[in-house]
This record gives sequence, C-alpha cells and structure tokens, in this order.
Amino acid sequence: MTVNSDFKAKLVAKEPLLGTFIKTPHPIIIEIMAHAGFDFLVIDAEHAPFDRTTIDMMLIAARAEGCPIIVRVPTSSPDWVLNILDAGAAGIMVPHVETAAQAQALAQSVTYGPGGRGFAGTSRAAEYARRPLAEHLARARDEVSLICQIEDPDGVINHAEIAAVDGVDALFIGRADLAVSHGYSDFFAPEVADMTTEILGNTDTATGLYCPPTEELGPLQAVGGSLFVVGSEHSLMTSGGLSLSQKFNAVRSAKETLK
Repeated sequence: MTVNSDFKAKLVAKEPLLGTFIKTPHPIIIEIMAHAGFDFLVIDAEHAPFDRTTIDMMLIAARAEGCPIIVRVPTSSPDWVLNILDAGAAGIMVPHVETAAQAQALAQSVTYGPGGRGFAGTSRAAEYARRPLAEHLARARDEVSLICQIEDPDGVINHAEIAAVDGVDALFIGRADLAVSHGYSDFFAPEVADMTTEILGNTDTATGLYCPPTEELGPLQAVGGSLFVVGSEHSLMTSGGLSLSQKFNAVRSAKETLK
C-alpha cells in the first residue's frame, strides 16, 4: 500500500485525520511540517502563491518524507487536476462545489477513462514508468482522494446529493465562506453551526472542516466529522512566536518592576 492509498483508505473509513494548511511556497516547509505528526498536509493553491513548478517541488519533498499531500486547487480545470495528480498528490480539495453535476464532472476528471484524466506512464504518480500500465490503471483511483468543499447556499442545499456521487470521498466545510455567502460576519453564528452539524452528519461520505488551532475537535467529531484541517503553518508559527515573546516580556516586565 502506498502513502496515498493508505491515506484514502483511512479517509473513506472515516478514521479521524489531522492536517494543516500549507501557505508558504517552499519545499522546506513540507520537510518541517511532515515531522510534526500530522496525518496529511494541504497545499493551499487557492489562497496562496503556488504555481505548477512550486507544487511539484513540494510534492517531491513530501514523497521523500512519506507525507500525503492534498492540494486545494484555485480552479478545477482539467489541466490543473491532471498536473497535480501526475505530480503525485494524494488528491484534490475543490472549493465551491454546489451541485451533484459539478461533483460528477470532478469525479470523472480524477479518474482514467473516457473524458477523464489523461494518461502518462512516465509521471511521478506512475513511478516514472516503473509501474506496469495495467497495474497503474487498476491502482490509480485508490491513490486519489476527491474532497468537495461546501461553502455556498446551493452547496448546503445539495450537499447530500453531492456526497452520494460515486467518486466523491469527502465533504469539507469552509465555515468562513459558508458564513459570508449566507450574509453572516460571525463564522460561528448559530445558523452556521446548524448547517455545519447537518453536513458533518452526512453518512454517505467522510466529512470534515477547517478549524482554528484553539477550537476543540471533540464535539465536531461527535456529530460525524473525521477530517480536520487545523490552522496553517502561518498560524502555528504566529502562535508559537507570540507565546514565546509574551513569556519573555512578562519576565522582562517583572525585572523592570523590581528596579
């Protein structure tokens, strides 16, 4: 079993999985964060400055560290999906999925076959031609996870139909966009919490969401969530640095008071 297929097996089995967003386009970040104990990492190509070459370099680092990588794509165009999967990603996270038809098109784009993912036997995903064609075609879909983000009114209305699409492996709630798209400025408004609970409780597929580092995950897991992306390397660096500076400043202030 490969790293990617192991991740997908755990995802579809709804085992609790912990990851974080990566927003810095440099492979050293992957090397560092891969040692932090996360089950997976998410390259945020939607909101951070990643291009095809940068993502490729980060996936090389991830492969060396044995760390599964999901890429949140800025667009679900076939060229983006193809390049990311050929580079060896464990899957894609697609923002703003609103209908079952959209989900069906995405499922086709990550699957070899008529109208689907283009084949290249010399890609990293195909182990640079070391994997026989028949074997690669048979194993490829077991190594690719499709995660659909629910963050719009129509997505909420249609989330059960989206989850039921063959090939959709998880629903992922973006509470920030979910709140904004419904006219709320509070990401934890009761109405947003109700929608979140409903989607997390879907039984057709795994479900999960983004959480700030301070949020308790137990209640979210209790209502059905299993895929948790907590903070990013930016927020973790900020909180770690802030904690250190606050402790130092407290000691410095105490010494100055004694003068």
